[in-house]
This record gives sequence, structure tokens and C-alpha cells, in this order.
Amino acid sequence: MTQQGVRWSVDQVLALAPDSASRKAGSKLGAAGPWSAAGSSREGAVWGLCKGSGSTPYRTVVDVVGGSGAPAPAYKCSCPSRKFPCKHALGLLLLWSGGEASVPGERQAPDWAEEWLAARRRTQDEREAARAGSPSGPADPEAALRRAERRAERITAGATDLEERLTDLLRAGLATAEQAGYGLWEETAARMVDAQAPGLASRVRELGAVPASGPGWPVRLLEECALLHLLDRGWLHRERLPDALAATVRTRVGLPSSPQGPPVRDDWLVLAQYDRADPKLTTRRIWLHGAASGRTALLLSYGAAGRAPELTLPVGLVLDAELSAHPGTGGLRASLGEQFAPPLPTGVRPPGGTTAEATARYGEALRDDPWQESVPVTLDDVIPVPDGDSWQLADATGGTALPLTTTAQSRPGLWRLVALSGGAPVKVFGECGHRGFTPLTAWPAGPGNAVRLC
Repeated sequence: MTQQGVRWSVDQVLALAPDSASRKAGSKLGAAGPWSAAGSSREGAVWGLCKGSGSTPYRTVVDVVGGSGAPAPAYKCSCPSRKFPCKHALGLLLLWSGGEASVPGERQAPDWAEEWLAARRRTQDEREAARAGSPSGPADPEAALRRAERRAERITAGATDLEERLTDLLRAGLATAEQAGYGLWEETAARMVDAQAPGLASRVRELGAVPASGPGWPVRLLEECALLHLLDRGWLHRERLPDALAATVRTRVGLPSSPQGPPVRDDWLVLAQYDRADPKLTTRRIWLHGAASGRTALLLSYGAAGRAPELTLPVGLVLDAELSAHPGTGGLRASLGEQFAPPLPTGVRPPGGTTAEATARYGEALRDDPWQESVPVTLDDVIPVPDGDSWQLADATGGTALPLTTTAQSRPGLWRLVALSGGAPVKVFGECGHRGFTPLTAWPAGPGNAVRLC
């Protein structure tokens, strides 16, 4: 079997879509009608010309394999879209998933596609050579240390200022937060940005939305203020903390971290992928499960405002690659290293547990990271059932149940989960936290591919 001997399924291709609008638009282009000169190569490239509204068709090429450590899949299209992948790349992959009759294999890539593929792999080879030839560590360690010390001083000044503002709020009474409006919080958040503490700034902005969140908001505001105060104190007294907790505090404040320790090579099952967007940044979260190591890892990828992150991995496929862990935050975050094969279909599913075990795991995680909003868990044999006006996941054998978060109940994925279950037990991967459970991916009780729910 060649590297491209197994083509992805329709669901696995659509799992790459950056949003629902791209999924819908890409599905319309998954038929042969608008495409011409489509083909694929043994090396893992897929290409084609897609007729658009203009006289010149869009040139679309996808590298599903990568090479020399280059991340895959990767996309190139002559359309003006800023999404990765664009609707044309999704449509081309959907066409390719239809088999040899739709997109023939063992072909030679046209010049325009080969030019991009060669440049992509040449660039990656140059990066690998530069990394291999460069000395480890910063060029000027003393200068780097001085920069780190100056930033720490600014963060300390910002954290001290924030403590004073939280004290003033509590002294005046929480009701003043509703009267002051969002401007108070935005001003404080700007001060944290100036202090180079983006993590603190993000949490302050979240406080600004609490007074408008409905009945019971004073309790929620007090809870969030307490967590912010705890993070502040953790930073101001970080030298007294255990190393792991100090690393978590640095990460939560907003300091960047680098992978530590040797990379771990494994067959990584892509559990879920979804985006979180704010006015300045789109953050893509990709959950992976190591088939041999049993480890769950989180990859983060970023895109500027209005632009989707470039890293995309198809949910339900397995990736032979190396991951390097970051310090702190429960050891979940990792960086993607070299990939040794393209993402391929697999029968591997993550091991799961009960709803009671999921809540216990979240409680344990809070001991290491009190600011953890949720933890990744897989539930075995659960059934989505209504609970008044809301929904929950109940253990099929009885016992406990987990309520779904408000966010999960507003997504179309809830109805995909209900349809997949049909009243029968299913396996569900998602995030479990103090607000409930957010299902991200599900598998049927019998044979079948992963179903993306987000």
C-alpha cells in the first residue's frame, strides 16, 4: 500500500473545516461538476482546477503527507479566501475521498502544483538544516535573561495594581461593578496588556461580562474575582511555589513556554478540533490521544483576527508523529514535531470511563491547576437524555449523569449526538468542567467512524 493508498472519508475531510460555513460551501464543491484536471500522486499531493465566477479557474493543491518534517495536511489555492482550508481545498479533498474514479492516482503533478510542493519541502529542509546547525539556547543568554527580568518586573507591577483594583471593588461592593459598566474592566485589561500579562488581561475582560450574565451574577463575579486574586498572589509569591505549580502560574499569567524533555513518538489519534475567537486572535485547540503512551495532549494553533489558524488535523484519523510536552497546566499542552506519515484512518478509540470518574478527574486536576476550566475525558456507554429544558449524558448502567454545558446545548452537534445514539449507548469525548460537559466527538457502539460534534 502506498502512502496515499487509503483515502479519507467524507466525515474526516469535513472535520478539517474551520467553521460550519466552510463545511457547507466545501460540500457543494465535492462533486465533479466544477472540477477539471484533478489528480493525485504517490507522494501524497492532490490537485485540481475549480471553476469559479471568473474566467480563470482556481488552482488548488493539497499536500496530505508532508515530508522532511513538514506539517500535513497543507493547502494552496489561488482564491482570495483567508481560511485554511478554503472551500475549494475541502471540495477537492471530498472529491478525492470518492476514490480513483473521481480523482485518479499515480499521476504527475502539473507544473503549478509541483512548484508549490517543491518550494514547501525545500523551505522545510532549510529550516531543519538551520536548526541542526544552530547552537542550542539563545545567542546572548545574558541579554535574554535581562529581557525576562524586565518583563517579570512589569508583570509584578501590573499584578500589584490589579490587587488594588480588586480590593477597591470589594470594599465598595459588587453592585458598583454593574453601575460602572464594561469600561472599568476594559481599562484594567489595557493596563495588564501594558504590563505584558495577556493572561491576566483576558481574565479581566471576562469579568466585565459577568454583571450582564443574568440572575446570580454577583456570586459568579465573586468567584471569578477570587480566582483572579489567587492567580495574582501566585505570581507575586511564585518563588515559594512548587516548580510545577509555578510553571502553571507563569503560563496562566501569559508567559510563553517552550517544550521540555525528549519528544514522544506515537500514533496520535485526533480526538477533536475546534476554534475559539476573540476580536484579536483565533485559537485552535486540537486534542490528541497516544495509542501506545495512553497520553492525552493538546495542540494550540493561532491565527490573527479574521484568519483561521493554519494547523488542521482531521478528527478520527491517526497521526504517526512526535510530540514534545510543555511545563505546567497538567502536562497536557504539547508541540507537534516531526510527522512520519500522513493522517490515516484507524479503528483505534480512546479508553473511557463513567460520568462519576470524569467529575473526580476534574476535581483532581484542580489541585494542580485551580484555574482549570475543564479537563479532557472520554465517557463510555452514555446516553443523551433530556432533563427538563436541558440535556445530560447518563450512564447506560445507571448511576450518575453529567449535565451538558449551555454552549453544547446551543450547537447543532447536540442533535448529531442524539441521532447517533438513537437511545443506545455511545462513546463520547469532550471537556468536563464546573459548567458541565461539552461533547466534542462521538463514536457509535458498533463499527463506525468518529462523528464531530463541534
